[in-house]
Amino acid sequence: MEYQVPQFIEVEDKIIGPLSLKQFIYIAGTGGLCVVYFFYLPLIVAVLLAIPTIALGAALAFYKVNGKPFIHVLEAGFNYYTGARFFLWKHKDPSPTSVTNAATAAREAEAAAKEAARAPKLTRGKLSELAWSLDVRENPTKGPASRT
Repeated sequence: MEYQVPQFIEVEDKIIGPLSLKQFIYIAGTGGLCVVYFFYLPLIVAVLLAIPTIALGAALAFYKVNGKPFIHVLEAGFNYYTGARFFLWKHKDPSPTSVTNAATAAREAEAAAKEAARAPKLTRGKLSELAWSLDVRENPTKGPASRT
């Protein structure tokens, strides 16, 4: 016997026209709050309060961030700003792989030290000569720079 598997289970049912029940509640609540603004407040104040209220209501009803409803984003932001922040650093014991990595790093450091030993040493006279050539704007390897 074959059973039909439901598809699109994450899509909410449309109850009132093209709106789901949550969307309708957000829009109706926003509209009701705006009506209260216009009845009890002066027109300018009511309009100034209604604009962000309508924007928030529309975002709650229709806007999704990374596929999640806007109410989840508001909840996460609220929890982040009101929650305590306690950071604790815990030292981890070195594992066998980190010991081998440390040995490899030590060998690489020795090789770099040997390479640095082969490099010519910079004497005080050479350093002052380089500083003077930089002060007079000449290329230390090619002589005075041409002014164009």
